[in-house]
Amino acid sequence: MPQPFHASARPTLGVEWEIALVDPQTRDLVPRAGEVIEKVAAAHPEIHLEREFLANTVELVTPVCRNAGEATAYLDSCLRAIKEATDELGLKLWSSGSHPFSDFRTQPVSEKGHYKEIIERTQYWGNQMLIWGIHVHVGISDKDRVWPIINAMLTMYPHLLALTASSPGWDGIDTGYASNRTMLYQQLPTAGLPYQFRNWQEWESYMDDQDKSGVINHTGSMHFDIRPAGKWGTIEVRVSDATSNLRELSAVVALTHLLVIYFDRMIDRGEALPSLQDWHVAENKWRAARYGMEALIITSRDTDERLVTEDLEDWLEKLAPLAKEFDCEGELGLVREIMERGAGYQRQRAIFQQTGSWEAAVDATCAEMNTLRPLAGGEVASGQGHKEDADER
Repeated sequence: MPQPFHASARPTLGVEWEIALVDPQTRDLVPRAGEVIEKVAAAHPEIHLEREFLANTVELVTPVCRNAGEATAYLDSCLRAIKEATDELGLKLWSSGSHPFSDFRTQPVSEKGHYKEIIERTQYWGNQMLIWGIHVHVGISDKDRVWPIINAMLTMYPHLLALTASSPGWDGIDTGYASNRTMLYQQLPTAGLPYQFRNWQEWESYMDDQDKSGVINHTGSMHFDIRPAGKWGTIEVRVSDATSNLRELSAVVALTHLLVIYFDRMIDRGEALPSLQDWHVAENKWRAARYGMEALIITSRDTDERLVTEDLEDWLEKLAPLAKEFDCEGELGLVREIMERGAGYQRQRAIFQQTGSWEAAVDATCAEMNTLRPLAGGEVASGQGHKEDADER
């Protein structure tokens, strides 16, 4: 089963951000995304929004961008247009990895046959998916680079998850996890960690098996945490919980973008890319989901360990030259701001512990959509994102 890959000449960037609608009185999710999308389309036809799995969710999709600042500027324009619509409808915008108390039985999926088929097949676990994430696409110049880079990116899984973890609450309780979304999503049969294929041929063989066994007929694709997106010529990184605001989103987008470029440049220099044993990758994923910014992660095949925040500091230094080259030094620097302020799960949990109320945590998270704004003035790349052919991502 050949897997086409429309290679990108440059390491371009595309971002998808899932945000939800909540009732300002009940703080519960409201399945009115269709109304919001229609209002935005009528008033701002240049804005690209998508319906998502849940009828309470709007997905913001950038055009092909050069860097994190450009992607964030476009998402900012989307957010302003959506807020016009939600203000008219008396709704609030909210985003995190999962909602702390909403009941999945009251939250319908969107009217798409593909989504209904997933629910029919996965039953209880498919119905549980009140979860939201960020998907970052980075253009890759050749399909033979894809799996070595994906395997290297798996060594950075806990770093990306710890920074964005924002789903501590579920069904009204504190789960004790930083990212309950991560634990939920991997229950689906085609989701979770990718296998560490050595090359594109192994990936094609695997997909051939999925086709013969009927898996692809049910799902349309594999929903791995990091996967090839052959239609766009990208690697799609789906590790991160959805952030509550654009400021933190710009930080994780810059970090993800630069990490892929960093590993791609290692190939150019003939250097061996880092990798970890499957069991270490799985353990790091669990540690980041459980402990977030306080995770002690495995950093080598010899099982060396280090605090994820300490390792992030070193990576910020390594990536500094690339950040300058791609004009995203400000956005990358916001990684330190997250570490100083605390990640989303830490802020939500602190409010819940102080007040005993997840409603208060939802209010604070909604407020962050307005207060934690992107970098201002000349620090942000100008423009709304340039529309290139998607195959050049």
